[in-house]
Amino acid sequence: MTAVLLAEDDEAIAAPLSRALGREGYEVTVEEAGPATLELALGGSFDLLILDLGLPGMDGLEVCRQLRANGSELAVLMLTARTDEVDFVVGLDAGADDYVGKPFRLAELMARVRALLRRRGGPEDSTIEAGDIRLEPAARRVLVGGSEIALANKEYELLKVLMDHAGEVVSRDVILQEVWGDVDLRGSKTLDMHMSWLRRKIGDEGPIGERRIVTVRGVGFRLNT
Repeated sequence: MTAVLLAEDDEAIAAPLSRALGREGYEVTVEEAGPATLELALGGSFDLLILDLGLPGMDGLEVCRQLRANGSELAVLMLTARTDEVDFVVGLDAGADDYVGKPFRLAELMARVRALLRRRGGPEDSTIEAGDIRLEPAARRVLVGGSEIALANKEYELLKVLMDHAGEVVSRDVILQEVWGDVDLRGSKTLDMHMSWLRRKIGDEGPIGERRIVTVRGVGFRLNT
């Protein structure tokens, strides 16, 4: 499981962000102070640090500088209420990998998290297998029964969400947020239409009891393993 250290002293931001990360399958540890964040980041086995710039005791810039000075290659996504271009440059010069200004849209932040983990070769780059389906994120390739199939972008993202949570029910809202970045589509037929196309392409149109992708009525979908 991907481990995320969230360093944020504002409870109004930390609480919902932690819950959102948890819903996406990340293991989240929250810390409020700069010195403790640095200690955890250097001593823990985290894949990503989401780092607020304005931490008490030691600001985010100094935490990042100290991490890099100690040879840490931990991926760092910096958060700040300052949106001046100079501040972004200073943050990146301190060793941050990416920078998001407050207020931010949750969907955008999640997209940045996924992209950063992919760039840094994190667990999200690892091959995923469920039954006879194999998904290779680094090559953006899908094989079913050993044969490669061609999927459109949304079909690929949809399959990846289901495979990331193979054997679990994934709610429609989570899928809409993850793939389309907008739960307001919940009343549309967009998800069902793409799910139908995906099932057709992976050869999953047999009897309901034998399908890989199961519809859990009123909740969402489950990819059987």
